[in-house]
Amino acid sequence: MRVLRCADSGVLVEVADLGEVMALHAALAEDPPEGVGDIVPAARTVLLRIAPGGDPDAVAAAVGRLRPRPGGRAAAGELEVPVQYDGRDLAGIAELTGLTEREVVRAHTGAEWAVAFCGFAPGFGYLVGDDPRLHVPRRGEARTRVPAGAVALAGEFSGIYPRASPGGWQLLGSTELVTWDLDRDPPALLRPGVRVRFTEEPPAPRRGPGGGRRAHREGGTRTDAGS
Repeated sequence: MRVLRCADSGVLVEVADLGEVMALHAALAEDPPEGVGDIVPAARTVLLRIAPGGDPDAVAAAVGRLRPRPGGRAAAGELEVPVQYDGRDLAGIAELTGLTEREVVRAHTGAEWAVAFCGFAPGFGYLVGDDPRLHVPRRGEARTRVPAGAVALAGEFSGIYPRASPGGWQLLGSTELVTWDLDRDPPALLRPGVRVRFTEEPPAPRRGPGGGRRAHREGGTRTDAGS
């Protein structure tokens, strides 16, 4: 672990791998050093933003004394994500993994997922799971448009596209869940430490313009999110 000053108001911690990132984030979230305003994990680093009046040197020293628990995960709630497994790359994922399409779906819904960090676009969480059979490469050629709600795999990660955008991940299916909404507090459902369970649902009936509401289950409580 290497602890570095980051400009005048930050401390950057470099670690060896994603597992260490998640363990360090868990330790910091549970007992943040005095003066830390925000904790931002990434693939191999954790950035600590210092609150006004905080002492970056004191924060850096406190981080240097930490001994994160191996395998530690931040506790940031739970989210159930209903998915229609009809993605354009499902057959290709099955071929890459050596599984049948049904086995791919069962593996994805049976795995325990957690948001390791966020990036790429607002509301896009990089989810890590516990089933290495689902590790697949990105597509050789990115698509110019992936629809909002697309559920995908790439490398060791799964993710949900929060809005329509270009993308090169392998598309498993889609969800009606709105994962990013500026009118919600907080706007992102997929935040570092959130544990995710994917569930399979049949194709939804088509709705007319403005029809219906999307629902999500977070922390075991069912709530409604505007469509």
